[in-house]
Amino acid sequence: MYKYFALRFIMRRIVRFFLFILAAAAICSCAPRDRYVTISGFAQGGTYTVKLNLKGPEGMVDIRPEEIRDSVDAILRAIDGSVSGYNKKSLLSRFNAGETIVPDKIFVDIYGHAYDISILTDGAVDVASAPLFDIWGFGFANDSLPSADKVMQVMQGCGMGRLTREMPVSSLNAKDLLTSEGTLPKLNYNAIAQGYSCDLVAEYLYSIGVKDMLVDIGEIFCDGKNPSGQPWSLGIDRPVDGNNELGAQIQGVFRAPEGPHGIVTSGNYRKFYVRDGKKYAHTIDPRTGYPVQHSLLSATIVAPDAMMADAYATYCMVIGLETSKLFLTEHPELEGCLIYDEDGVFRTWCSDGFVLEEI
Repeated sequence: MYKYFALRFIMRRIVRFFLFILAAAAICSCAPRDRYVTISGFAQGGTYTVKLNLKGPEGMVDIRPEEIRDSVDAILRAIDGSVSGYNKKSLLSRFNAGETIVPDKIFVDIYGHAYDISILTDGAVDVASAPLFDIWGFGFANDSLPSADKVMQVMQGCGMGRLTREMPVSSLNAKDLLTSEGTLPKLNYNAIAQGYSCDLVAEYLYSIGVKDMLVDIGEIFCDGKNPSGQPWSLGIDRPVDGNNELGAQIQGVFRAPEGPHGIVTSGNYRKFYVRDGKKYAHTIDPRTGYPVQHSLLSATIVAPDAMMADAYATYCMVIGLETSKLFLTEHPELEGCLIYDEDGVFRTWCSDGFVLEEI
């Protein structure tokens, strides 16, 4: 009899154990798991890629990936229709042509940011210098090698300092922004538009409950972790002249820090031309009117958002190596990697928080 009751006791324990295992398995199978998806499309003369985790901090995102892609496409179309200088029907193109427009939220928003950036960079990043980029062949026109007289003449009509910070929102003509008589302003947002686009897409993803994301529209915004549960890792291109294929030649790999960050590389190795043995790159200093001539080949900047990373990457390419080192050292909210030429050899300088795993 004792053996019978002992056996029943043991069997009950075994059954309870397996019931516990089954219940735990059921709970795990019902709990939402990470689900990473990738969406892509065309934008701003190229392609975009967005990687995101449909499991957010509050649970699974209740929107199909196809709907997310459609929303991202709509955001990028709105940006193109507002501030693209290559879309001849955009608000910016019409504004630059002297037409009166009704600015949308994007047009007003990016203008305000650009105005502040021109002040923060002492005019080194100035979107009201569009004609300078045109005459050097890096804007919305195909000129090149302007005379010194032409440069001086064009500079007189450039600069955010000639314009007001506030913008009329009901009806706008270029003359409405002028603080005095003179040439009507023309704007070119190429230095910040892609970073700004990344931030708007990220803002939408946050609004639907996404945390882990990597937004790549030529520039990068990322937050959270990748599908392996690790920080997002990004390749830094080797700044070899003519290296036009992203990822084809890598200088090193950077692992993004935790939290939201914009990561942008600017360089003089893709957009340039050579005349009489001299290289003319697309980085133009609005303060002098001429393409820069220095040893800095590329600048990768990590900032709290992609637009500021975009702006400061351009800023570093304008001010050169030594001033960029000082600037990054004095701004702990930023990190940076500078690749420069030293007697024909690539050298790398990184701020304290920028760890580059060289290849």
